[in-house]
Amino acid sequence: MPSSGERARILVVDDSPATLEVLERNLRAQGYRVVTAAGVADARGVLDATPVDLVITDFKMPRASGIDLVRHVRENLPDTEVMMITGYASVQGAVDAVKSGAEEYLAKPFTGDELADAVRRVLGKLATRRAAGSRGPATPRAPMGLLGQSGAMQPVFAAIAEAALTPATVLISGESGSGKESVARAVHYGSARASAPFVPVCCGAIPEGLLESELFGHVKGAFTGAYESRAGFFQTADGGTILLDEIGETSAAMQVKLLRVLRDKEVCMVGTTRVRTVNVRVIAATKRDLLALVRKGAFRDDLYSRLNVIAIELPPLRERGDDVPLLARHYLGRFAADFGRPAPRLSDEALRALRAYDWPGNVRELENVVQRLAVMVESDVIDVSDLPSLMRCAPARAGGPLALAAIEAEHIRRVLAVAGGNKTRAAALLGIDRKTLREKLKASTPDE
Repeated sequence: MPSSGERARILVVDDSPATLEVLERNLRAQGYRVVTAAGVADARGVLDATPVDLVITDFKMPRASGIDLVRHVRENLPDTEVMMITGYASVQGAVDAVKSGAEEYLAKPFTGDELADAVRRVLGKLATRRAAGSRGPATPRAPMGLLGQSGAMQPVFAAIAEAALTPATVLISGESGSGKESVARAVHYGSARASAPFVPVCCGAIPEGLLESELFGHVKGAFTGAYESRAGFFQTADGGTILLDEIGETSAAMQVKLLRVLRDKEVCMVGTTRVRTVNVRVIAATKRDLLALVRKGAFRDDLYSRLNVIAIELPPLRERGDDVPLLARHYLGRFAADFGRPAPRLSDEALRALRAYDWPGNVRELENVVQRLAVMVESDVIDVSDLPSLMRCAPARAGGPLALAAIEAEHIRRVLAVAGGNKTRAAALLGIDRKTLREKLKASTPDE
């Protein structure tokens, strides 16, 4: 969190683009770092990805109100303050805002001086509270909004902090479901580009024939069906960050084009020879071993070198120890809030079972399991009997890599049996895609 020598980071939330622009301009002029969001859902995404000192939110917004956001901050971010603004000022509205946890309630229209005074008051209270509690226990919330206390995650947090301070290209590697996109968001929202777009693109999910058009755009008539010109993801991310997920799935021809973008900061839309300069920070992510692909000639070594400037390797969930109960409680609280009910408690036996499980689908699988528990369990306590059957008697983990591979293969066979042999359903239960399941099955089946 910012010290006395750092500028406070403020998140401004309003469904009016004009209001967002005015507030951002005024607050930046006062020396604050500002991030904006057009609604509660976007704001929660920002708060999950980066630490924020103060949230300034509008009261009335579509789908979810500012009160919902105030409650979310108060329940999940004890080190963040909230200020409410509204054009529908009323006594009851002010009472509701304060009861929900907002420190200030500012009615529109207000002057720049009134805004500045209110922000100073709220940040002053925050500074006093932090100073009073500086000798207390540290919050378990990890830097950049990611959750984790395990030793395996500390190098990841350090690398994120380093990457956020530079415009260098980042390569994130890790198993499917381990949280690569969350790490990329943390880098983006912790950087100087935080108020610009973050554009995630899964290269493996776009057909090869369409990937170039999706990334770089196309002009009208470039191919059958191109009825109008359209910008690509690189143009959309101009000034911000683009995440090229599953970069290892790209073809040799596409790798050449990506190399040009990284080298020259230029893109060429399909159907034209005109180049356009883009100011985009590139983050690549992969579950494959790119260096091994380079040695096989399946991935360009010059592209690998340009991508691998800052390397962040995410550990699988099975290596993160106490992070499993920490993440489980976090997701349980989040989903319970979404469903408008109190969060049930995980029994000690249930927590032990979750820790003993090997989590081949990693954090994504854990999130899916906890979401089902939040929906299905009606009691105040979640016990072992409430867990999926394959977790109730999870085998103890062995230490060697061969033992882990064997446990994963056995677990996949159990899930397939539970799913009646349906690979699509089994992949959903595991929290992985069908292609990944097929690769794991192939790897675990000995050659005939």
